[in-house]
Amino acid sequence: MKPTVVRPVVLAPNWLGDAVMALPAIADLRRAWPDAVLTIAARPGIAPLFTMVPFVDSVLPLDVARTTMPSFETAVLLPNSFHAALRTWRAGIPERWGYRTDWRRALLTRAVEAPSGLHQVAFYQYLVKALGFPTVAAAPRVTVSDTLAATATRELVGAGWDGRRPLVALAPGAAYGGAKRWPPAYFAELAGALARDGVQSVVVGSTADLPVAREIEGHLGTDIVLNLMGTDLPTLAAILAACRAVVSNDSGAMHLAAAVGTHVTAVFGPTDERITRPSGDGHVVLTEQVWCRPCLMRECPIDHRCMRGVGVARVAGAVRQML
Repeated sequence: MKPTVVRPVVLAPNWLGDAVMALPAIADLRRAWPDAVLTIAARPGIAPLFTMVPFVDSVLPLDVARTTMPSFETAVLLPNSFHAALRTWRAGIPERWGYRTDWRRALLTRAVEAPSGLHQVAFYQYLVKALGFPTVAAAPRVTVSDTLAATATRELVGAGWDGRRPLVALAPGAAYGGAKRWPPAYFAELAGALARDGVQSVVVGSTADLPVAREIEGHLGTDIVLNLMGTDLPTLAAILAACRAVVSNDSGAMHLAAAVGTHVTAVFGPTDERITRPSGDGHVVLTEQVWCRPCLMRECPIDHRCMRGVGVARVAGAVRQML
């Protein structure tokens, strides 16, 4: 008989895409602990994601300055880092469960051997199952409220949308490094092709991706694209939900778009689509099968052939099938 857990905390992954892919595992824990007060502890930049997840009771932003945590009885560690285990150990949480990785076995009260070769969604759910809880195969889901949807509409109209043309979001950023990025010139050419079809493109992403958006605008030389880079995370989710389709690299925006129910055309190069492709039905993953991929490198040391080899016509064709 499993002990009753009343005050659990789940430490969320540190990156947006991983946090989205962890949602089915967190849902499994919610079903296992229906009467618990479920708290998600996450980096400040990721924490707003969980305000859009109905089965989460509270969200605790974690940053370097926070040295203490409230009184929890059980911590489930989804990050694989030593630091995540050390933080919960220092907080005095009696039960600390996670994968046996990064030399942290002595800090965990229940340690699970990490599997290999699984999609990241299944990787997180494997931990839950190994801890003794049932899992349900499901794609990540995020709920966009009516209030958020109205905010997205105001942002889009304020940026120049006429309220009628179908929208396609372009997410040209990627936190992992430049190797994951489909060239900005290709995004610009795609936006031009979609404009000729009567489709409005909107560039989205974090403030860090603003230079890429400027480069796309520079290639176009017009106002063909709307620039909504730098919105907060809930507004980004709502903008993605308002679009008919999303074109992205392997990025957090890609997973967020899939989680709000928008079809994604994703261009994969150095990373492995078998591990991090968007979850759910109706998405398209495009690759160029060159000898060196997936290399998992942050920057390409040669000619970026894996990404440059995915032509604009292929991407445009996939997007048109989604409209």
